[in-house]
Parts: sequence; structure tokens; C-alpha cells
Amino acid sequence: MRIDILTLFPKQVDAFLGYSIVGRARESGLVNIVCTDIRDFSEDKHRKVDDKPFGGGPGMVMCPQPVFDAVESVEGLDSRQATRILLTPQGSVLNQKMVREFAFRDRLLLIAGHYEGFDERIRDGLHPIEVSIGDYVLSGGESAAVVLVDSIVRMIPGVLGDSDSVEEESFSENMLEYPHYTRPREFRGMSVPDVLLNGNHARIEEWRGEQSLRRTRERRPDLFGES
Repeated sequence: MRIDILTLFPKQVDAFLGYSIVGRARESGLVNIVCTDIRDFSEDKHRKVDDKPFGGGPGMVMCPQPVFDAVESVEGLDSRQATRILLTPQGSVLNQKMVREFAFRDRLLLIAGHYEGFDERIRDGLHPIEVSIGDYVLSGGESAAVVLVDSIVRMIPGVLGDSDSVEEESFSENMLEYPHYTRPREFRGMSVPDVLLNGNHARIEEWRGEQSLRRTRERRPDLFGES
């Protein structure tokens, strides 16, 4: 898989994605992540990529020209068709179902904005899938891009090593994950449940299913309405 990230802060994004699971996946060749600076495509001598909004109002708006040129240039670097994704609070809220769908694409192109927002013609002309990572506002789309990439890369076969890890994580079946315990058996008056210590794997799996169901019902009852 190839993931292109268009951003005003490529070093910031690239640095984060060089560590942990994503970093190892890049080193092993399981995913190719390329960060591109949108400013490199500005026609302004000062590499300006934003301007005041028509009609007045606060903040600055991302201009369409640098974004269009960046998308078209980067897409030409690989013959595979890219799925364009715009990181914006106006998009569909990211969930595990979306992550699984993106993980099966050959190529993704993420556009991380900044300032007040995007010129609407970026949406109208590039027809991206719009994705939000939650109902709150960030300083820019870089953080959202990192979250999206991290969630996708761990779904790529071979990245985690143990395929069961992906299947048992929270939200894999619209359920929160069951509680985990490790050594020591006793810690500050808190004990590991006996069921995890008796070696009865069928009962352990049953207990984990019960705990997952209970935790989801208590903490995220909204998940029961999702397919």
C-alpha cells in the first residue's frame, strides 16, 4: 500500500510516523508513506497557500490552486489510482468499519488542511471522501491524518504479526474489548479474576465475551445500533 499525505508540515507528520508499529511497517516495506509539502506547489513567491475569505469573516482559507496542483502532481508518481481523503471536521466520523475499507485500498491520498478551512472548490473539484476523527476542532489536519494512518496501517496483513490481535481489538465487531490482566496476580488489594487462572480456555473465551458485552453496554450503548 502507498499512502500520500499532503500537508503544510510534512516534517511534523513524517517524524511521528517513523516510530512504533507504523515506523516498523515502513521499514519492512509493508507500507510506503510519502509526505508532500503543499507549499511547494504555491505560485506565490512567498509560498503563500491561504487568503482572506470572500464576504469577510475570521481566519484564512486554503487556496485551491496549490492543493489541486499538489494532488495532480503526486498522483502522477504512481500508476495506481488513489482514493482521495480530505481531513475535515465536516466529514463522516471515522470508525473501524471505515478503517477496514481503507486498509484494502492500494493507494490513499490524504489532504490535511490548516487555517479556517478549505476553499469549497477543493471539495467540488477533487471529490474526496471527507473524514473527521471526532466532533471537535484541531489546529490542523495533521493530527487527524496521523490518527487515520495509524489505524489503517495496523490492519495491513503482517504489520502486527498476530492476526488475532486485530480481530480482538475494540470495535472489531462493534464491541469494546474485554479487560486484560498480567503479573502480578495480586496488586494493592486488587486480584486477577480466577477464571483467567484455571486453564479452562473455553470458559475464558466465554468470560471475555461476557465482559466485552457488558463493557459495551455500559460505556458505548450506541454501538449496538451499528451494523
